[in-house]
Amino acid sequence: MKQVTIHEAKTHLSHLIQLALQGEEIIIAKGSVPLVTLQVLPQLRNRKAGGAKGILVSMPADFNKPLSDYAEYMVP
Repeated sequence: MKQVTIHEAKTHLSHLIQLALQGEEIIIAKGSVPLVTLQVLPQLRNRKAGGAKGILVSMPADFNKPLSDYAEYMVP
């Protein structure tokens, strides 16, 4: 069991999520008073944060080009 403050939870959320995915019980407290627990959803128990690396293999050069449907809303 790991207890962290709200500030620590905000600062280290990704790490805490990874710990929860590995089975660690995470309690978030206000000062020293426990408030909530960070829980993994049942269907996600065996997933790893950041596990989708390498799925996106290419991106077109014009990916960030404004869509023509929104041309009238664009500032010149």
